[in-house]
Amino acid sequence: MPKQRITKEMVVNAAFEIARTEGMEKVMVKTIAGKLGCSVQPIYSYCQNMDSLRKDVACRAGTYMQEYLKSHIDLDNLFQSTGRAYIQMAKEEPHIFKIYISRERENITSLDDLYQTETNPKMAKIIAGHLHISEEEAKQLHLHMLIYTIGIGTILSVTSSGISEKEIFHQQEQAYQAFFKFIQGGKQP
Repeated sequence: MPKQRITKEMVVNAAFEIARTEGMEKVMVKTIAGKLGCSVQPIYSYCQNMDSLRKDVACRAGTYMQEYLKSHIDLDNLFQSTGRAYIQMAKEEPHIFKIYISRERENITSLDDLYQTETNPKMAKIIAGHLHISEEEAKQLHLHMLIYTIGIGTILSVTSSGISEKEIFHQQEQAYQAFFKFIQGGKQP
């Protein structure tokens, strides 16, 4: 039987699957080789260091997360369905969620930088039109909900959560109502 040629793509795919099912801490040369059914030598030939491979896995996790969100968003209720999709992702794919959220972000020196990096630039305008508020108010509401949703999603991704989606969505809706009330009153929380 001829030997299978191991490619870099195969190594990254195997590492991603390990990270997805067992967590990034399980992405090691030995576990990748085991998944591919090969010796460690081909893995070492593509990975001068594990940091580089983990960055490739994090990039793949980001792509996976974006695809997941797109497939779970209701275009008629874009703002709320995006928040719900983040929560569903945290419950259904906790390892991917953790990888995506905990990835290093360079040149973030303010919450505005974070907002610009993590959101669709058109979202504030969509929210403003839907809620009849200014784009700046919509941006503030969106930032508050982004921070809240990432926080609650992180809780779900690091616990063996028995918390129901209904309970989480209710909590998320309460946070939305509180933040919206601040925005309407012109107060900054």
